[in-house]
Amino acid sequence: MAKTKYRYNPKTLEYEKLKLNAKAWTLKIVSYLSTSLVFSIIFVIIFFYLFGSPKEKMLEREVKQYELQYQYLNKKLAQIESVLEDMADRDDNIYRIIFEAEPIPSEVRKAGYGGVNRYARLQGYENEDIIMESNRKLDEITSQVYIQSISFDEVYEMARNKAKMLTCIPAIQPVSNKDLKRLSSFFGYRLDPFYKVRKFHKGVDFSAPTGTEIYSTGDGVVVEAKKSRRNYGNTLLIDHGYGYKTMYAHIHEFKVKKGERVRRGQVIATVGNTGKSTAPHLHYEIHKNDKAVNPIHYFFNDLTPAQYDEVLLLSQRPSQTMD
Repeated sequence: MAKTKYRYNPKTLEYEKLKLNAKAWTLKIVSYLSTSLVFSIIFVIIFFYLFGSPKEKMLEREVKQYELQYQYLNKKLAQIESVLEDMADRDDNIYRIIFEAEPIPSEVRKAGYGGVNRYARLQGYENEDIIMESNRKLDEITSQVYIQSISFDEVYEMARNKAKMLTCIPAIQPVSNKDLKRLSSFFGYRLDPFYKVRKFHKGVDFSAPTGTEIYSTGDGVVVEAKKSRRNYGNTLLIDHGYGYKTMYAHIHEFKVKKGERVRRGQVIATVGNTGKSTAPHLHYEIHKNDKAVNPIHYFFNDLTPAQYDEVLLLSQRPSQTMD
């Protein structure tokens, strides 16, 4: 119970009970309520600061769940990346090798997706790193899947055209050479007969009398039939498609003309001694994707395993070219 307050009255020289009027009571109540409200607010702030509000706790739980989901998502994306890498390896080293196709360059498979500011909209968040990394991986996988899909479409088309491709790839010797005695010079560094220095020989030489028939080593189209008195002399160039071209040099007589389609085994010219040549012979080259390759690896329709081993042995011996 509240204590009774008294006030001294100098006129009556007595203590009198202090009576509060309405205004005083109002001020007292307001003061009490204000003090209570301030202490309540301070208490609530301290409590929420130390322990957090129920809503904050709920949001924190949601954020942790999202973090776990992103981590799980990144693990799944890593597994998908691993599967894609295995598919790419098989594509490059099995399927494309079978069909004589060039592997897809790694820089194409790993090409970037989008620009630097592609993920700018994801910045500014507390967990921006994990969010941006997940989006980056997803974009890379999308790009790789697209490239792999195109590659498989190409492989499928190559498989459909496999029979046609096999007839186009050079696979026989360009002159009749059953006993292998006409092979006089091979691919690689050889001695130049004119300058007596080692020089890279881009093809093989077949020694044969003038007029000996020359055969197309695969189906294709004649893209060049040129007459000349210099270097390789009269030359014939056939485009077989699939990145293959064959060149026949020092020709005596052309049997086909530019633009004509030829078949494997068809007579296209005769051996001659034109241009820079020491004797009648055929200089024969194979180009794969515009790069000279060793022709002896493309005689498989003509040679037995034993003959192929013999040709390999002969190619390792030092020799002099005929042009």
